[in-house]
Amino acid sequence: MNESEKVEGQRNGSGGREGVGVSAKGSRREAEGVERHSAKFGNIFAPDLQDVQIYHQLSDFVASGPTVVTLGTFDGVHLGHQKLVARAVAKARELGGTAVLLTLEPHPRKLIHPDFVLSRLTLPSERAELLATAGLDALVEHPFTTEFAQTSSLDFVRRDLVGHLGMRHLIVGYDHRFGRNREGDFAQLQEYSHVFDFGLEQIEAVSAGEQVLSSTKIRSAVAEGRVSEAALALGRPHFVRGEVVSGRGIGRGLGYRTANVGGIHPDKAMPSFGVYAVELDFCDAEGPRGLAGVANYGVRPSFGSGSEPVLEVHLLDVEAQGYGRPVEVRFIDFIRAEQTFETPEALKAQIARDVERARATLAARI
Repeated sequence: MNESEKVEGQRNGSGGREGVGVSAKGSRREAEGVERHSAKFGNIFAPDLQDVQIYHQLSDFVASGPTVVTLGTFDGVHLGHQKLVARAVAKARELGGTAVLLTLEPHPRKLIHPDFVLSRLTLPSERAELLATAGLDALVEHPFTTEFAQTSSLDFVRRDLVGHLGMRHLIVGYDHRFGRNREGDFAQLQEYSHVFDFGLEQIEAVSAGEQVLSSTKIRSAVAEGRVSEAALALGRPHFVRGEVVSGRGIGRGLGYRTANVGGIHPDKAMPSFGVYAVELDFCDAEGPRGLAGVANYGVRPSFGSGSEPVLEVHLLDVEAQGYGRPVEVRFIDFIRAEQTFETPEALKAQIARDVERARATLAARI
């Protein structure tokens, strides 16, 4: 039996069983061990999206026609990722098939370097929503295990891409590597494309100014407070999600009532300590959304508040209210670093200046 016959046998070996998946909007097919992504936020943040079906094993996916596949972690779903997805979707529509992203969970670095501190621009549920916005049909989040890490480049293409996903066309980024020890490259894919009869494209790098886009560079920009630079690469502001929680009333005592945002996922990429111009959405049915604000993220050293960072947002034109309500905070621009003030009066005067600067920054976006 030649390689093509082996692959065809894998492709047809499903016996026609129905695929198992989860929609980014929250609808779900019956399945053991398949988790719903962020049900609390799903319809609230992305109410009008087409469904993207989410699979947690390669073996759960069953091709119903030709599949166009792209690969990668896609943390942040930045402009480079968006270009890959747009091309995959266009090709899938051309072939009358399905656009699929195969990614690995947990992040491969966590397995290879257990002490690695994970900082994600987008959590899996957020990534799914952004991919749905881009028109992706299916997302396969396959477990990255020690065993899977030993998969050769050949087996990855033959068994996983062509066999499990029924791949007819593959679209990869300019620097994509795959397989055990990252042994696979585009030259190998060109060879495999002839053996396994699939189309192949390599998408050129996307740049912002003189910088080639990468999730690593964007994470660094966020961590250093360069949130406006990060927004240019992402195609939107960097955001965090949580819920309004009770605070110590410090802002209210200074005449600037704030909404303290708690419940932020520990893996979420946070900016450096400082003050930022932000936009905030109350993400329930009542809203409102797109509210202008000024946020402080840090440990509030002027009040000896301890080492646990706090995100607090003062809304410029409305009163913050509603403990327990889900919110999204988008970081628009950096205003200043966190600093210590000798007196409450000095801090109050600085907050007034911060508010005016945030107001001017946000007005310029309209």
